[in-house]
Amino acid sequence: MFKLKLPTDPRWANIAESNLPEILTDHAWCEQKAATNSITLITMLPEYPEIVSELLAIAQEELDHFHQVHEIIKKRGYQLGRARKDDYVNDLAKFIIQGSREDLIIDKMLFAAMIEARSCERFRVLTENIKDEELKVFYRELMISEANHYTTFIGFARQLGDPEKVNQRWEEWLEYEAKIIAGYGTRETIHG
Repeated sequence: MFKLKLPTDPRWANIAESNLPEILTDHAWCEQKAATNSITLITMLPEYPEIVSELLAIAQEELDHFHQVHEIIKKRGYQLGRARKDDYVNDLAKFIIQGSREDLIIDKMLFAAMIEARSCERFRVLTENIKDEELKVFYRELMISEANHYTTFIGFARQLGDPEKVNQRWEEWLEYEAKIIAGYGTRETIHG
């Protein structure tokens, strides 16, 4: 569905499961950052009330995901650690076009879509490879949500720009992301 060029090695799930407090903390902060990203996009698009409404719903859903992960952390007796720097997301952000307002907004939508696509793919890998039954169910549910967010962000980009150009730019994002993700998959982080 996402056409990601480089799938996650399933062994990453073993790395993640070997340190659940760390992966859950990282995941919680990823959800908080996703909510913040949606809010930032809202500030860029006040003239599109339908898009603002959908972005607001996504922000609220991401905060709900943060809440759910935090509840799992507490229930298991873990502690929510401090926010982490997400090197993968920072590397992706370097690819955002800083051209016209339209180009910037479309690229920020594609940036968001890429993060959602990779997160969804990572949640699928967790669902298929971890032994923890509670987390299997949890990540399966989140996988569906992330797929919906991906579709929404791609749809916004196509709505705001020329769909053919957006599709061409998405292919460029896929190529760029494949180069980046090749250096990840060895740490107990959602994107690491």
